[in-house]
Amino acid sequence: MLGFLTLGVAPLFWQAAYAFYLAATGQPVLDGLDRILDLSRPTPASLALLNLVLASSIPAAWLVNRWLHGIPPRWLSSVRPRIRWRFFVRCIGLSVVALVATVIVSTLLPQQGGTELASEPNEFTRTIRDFLLVVVLLTPLQAAGEEYAFRGYLTQAFGGLTRSRIVAVLVPAVLFALAHGAQDPPIFVDRLAFGIVAGVLVIRTGGLEAGIAMHVLNNFLAFGLALTFTDMGSALNPTGGSWWSIPATLTQSLVYLWLATRAADRMGLSATTSGAVLEPPRPRV
Repeated sequence: MLGFLTLGVAPLFWQAAYAFYLAATGQPVLDGLDRILDLSRPTPASLALLNLVLASSIPAAWLVNRWLHGIPPRWLSSVRPRIRWRFFVRCIGLSVVALVATVIVSTLLPQQGGTELASEPNEFTRTIRDFLLVVVLLTPLQAAGEEYAFRGYLTQAFGGLTRSRIVAVLVPAVLFALAHGAQDPPIFVDRLAFGIVAGVLVIRTGGLEAGIAMHVLNNFLAFGLALTFTDMGSALNPTGGSWWSIPATLTQSLVYLWLATRAADRMGLSATTSGAVLEPPRPRV
């Protein structure tokens, strides 16, 4: 049901809205839709559409949680049940610290492959400005949408069905990596590692805040480098991954996992509630 709403209904809704805009402004509708759906040569409108579709996972997960399981949507956020904003803001800072550790490790490793960066930054154009606006305004919603779908709903669903925290972490992590489509093995492992860490953080901290914070920073970094030195297509369709990137990925993941769980403990955050998130009453899940 969640996949149908996010991958079926949401794209049709946003494409219809864009088609209406094109028609209202006197622009060719079919040509406009062809351009916006071509992610091999993305435009700011293409990125906006992609982000809006993925952000639609948030209301889709809320709807499924309420309709299928009779659980108020707020329980997808945390055991409070809501977003714990103080912890989220702290996690943003901690994700930067983990990123710095990753950069240090990366400098000690051989060339990690992937898209080569230009020696000089791109010229700041109107298109880059529009891309930047889309990234700043919509990428946090896109990242949150993926976390609500994979670590919010699916983690609770698989945990409730199997009563196993290992399954609750691993299955959504694998689905998360597969959802990014065809990719080189090192890139798949990188995304799988992120999914596992984000899943563990849900269980250890009792909410989505830490996973969302790291997801937002990772996407900001990827899109920022693309806009500065390469192009947006290289960020949306990464190729040429190297196994040497795995040590850097593990550094970020493990450092952030330690920092975020330590912060949650020091803030006295609870990871469970009465009728635990992963063990809801049987009639509901």
